[in-house]
Amino acid sequence: MRNVPVLAAIALAIAVPQASRAAELKIGYVNLQQAVSEVDEGKAARDTLKKEFDAKQKTLDDKQNELKRMKEDLDKQMVVMSDDAKREKAIEFERKVNELQQLYGQMQKDLQERERDMMKVIFDKMEAVIKDIATAEGYGYVFEQQNAGLMVAPQSANMTQELVRRYNAKYKAGAPAKKAAAPKAAPAPATK
Repeated sequence: MRNVPVLAAIALAIAVPQASRAAELKIGYVNLQQAVSEVDEGKAARDTLKKEFDAKQKTLDDKQNELKRMKEDLDKQMVVMSDDAKREKAIEFERKVNELQQLYGQMQKDLQERERDMMKVIFDKMEAVIKDIATAEGYGYVFEQQNAGLMVAPQSANMTQELVRRYNAKYKAGAPAKKAAAPKAAPAPATK
């Protein structure tokens, strides 16, 4: 029976340091979508994607307008066309509509792939920055706010702004490339 208090004291001595270590465990979270929209590289990627989307949209609009004109011409000519000619024009019109739909689908797929590729590069870089922050500031766990389903968390554990700050410092987007030093001009000849 004497061993019980000794064992209890030993268990308490072991548990206290572990409990204090658990209390020191820092848990943080980041909102990656917010970070991507705020980092310079994310803004540049969004601008690039918007330009690409606008160019593809213009192509689609032009083709759609061409189809509208074709339909209007077809409607005007219907009264004077033979049944065979009507059928032939209807088949041609349907083929062009299908081509437009395929073009739309392909353009949409291309843009989605391009966006996914651009975001993957940024997310991979962010992961490295998050690990650096966690190591430097002693975070044991870092969660992504939206994927982790965090409903309530202290603002002090939000690492998003620090992620944006460090990311922009480490990966300067849009910074002009260093130019090679221009050759020095030959000195002007001395005049006498």
